[in-house]
Amino acid sequence: MNNLNVLSLRISAAACFAVASINFQAATAHAATTDVCAPIEPFSAPRATISNGIVNAVVLLPDAINGYYRGARFDWSGVIGCLTYRGHNYFGVWFPKYDPTRHDSITGPVEEFRAADGESAPGYDKASPGGIFVKPGVGALRRMSEAPFSFAAPYPLIDGGKWTVHAGKRQVTFRQVLNTQIGTSYVYKKKLKLDSSQPVLTIEHELKNTGAETIDTQVYNHDFFMLDGARTGPGVIVRFPFMPKTDRPLENGAHLEGNEIVYSRELEAGQSAFAAITGYNDRPSDFDFVVKDTNTGVGVEESGSLPLSHVVFWSVPTTICPEAYVHIQVTPGQTVRWTIRYRFYAK
Repeated sequence: MNNLNVLSLRISAAACFAVASINFQAATAHAATTDVCAPIEPFSAPRATISNGIVNAVVLLPDAINGYYRGARFDWSGVIGCLTYRGHNYFGVWFPKYDPTRHDSITGPVEEFRAADGESAPGYDKASPGGIFVKPGVGALRRMSEAPFSFAAPYPLIDGGKWTVHAGKRQVTFRQVLNTQIGTSYVYKKKLKLDSSQPVLTIEHELKNTGAETIDTQVYNHDFFMLDGARTGPGVIVRFPFMPKTDRPLENGAHLEGNEIVYSRELEAGQSAFAAITGYNDRPSDFDFVVKDTNTGVGVEESGSLPLSHVVFWSVPTTICPEAYVHIQVTPGQTVRWTIRYRFYAK
């Protein structure tokens, strides 16, 4: 199926009420091995299927009413519900209970825009209770109280902007336009693109500042890797191109060996391994991580075009996440571009 599939979605400012004009057919003719994926519910959530003949992916699309993810934390675009290569799956449902508005009911390589300090959200600390702050990929959100920013809080979405999505054979392109009265406005573009012949997925970003205020943010990809759903434990490794150091013990059997995080035992229910990672330099080549299950030979390499500004590692029994932050500063009228690249491995 070579003809372009177009989904155009408008989200109203007052009630985040979606009016969708959809001319979309599931592109399954060129994705013969997507039957490796478990069914992704709810089935009403809009999605697109892309393939280069060796890698197949189901991409979940933004929609304020039926979208798979409608939370306030993560960018609504670029969510991958399933990606297969040589019969192996790299992303999936890692969480125990699904709720489309819960902050972490989300799969695949997903991103969050934080403030320049990496802790708060852009504009949150300037907003008074009842005022708004802006997260690219989500929209204008309402600050609810004097409490500090919490990534898990369900901040009400006041204006989700206008989303436009184009789905083709090997790529999906997202565009969000947001205009606010607080001086923060932007055009945000993201493209998920499979290489023509290699097991490679590239995420291209473009953020244009159309407002009066500088957009100063750290953005990271949470990844939520699931290598065939293997439990996090012995044989699963995370490799860095530098000698990592942690700000605390990883605990629960996770520890450093040279430039790798390894596990001496399987994480149990309710346990995690977590730490901030240092030891990297200001060159983009240090953003080159490998997550691999040495028991099966299934793995993925993740690299980026910008230097690391912060790294957090987090894992639970069902997923493993080296979270790479990069610093993005966009002055009024300026456009900034960056990419993340995934190469998938299997025996």
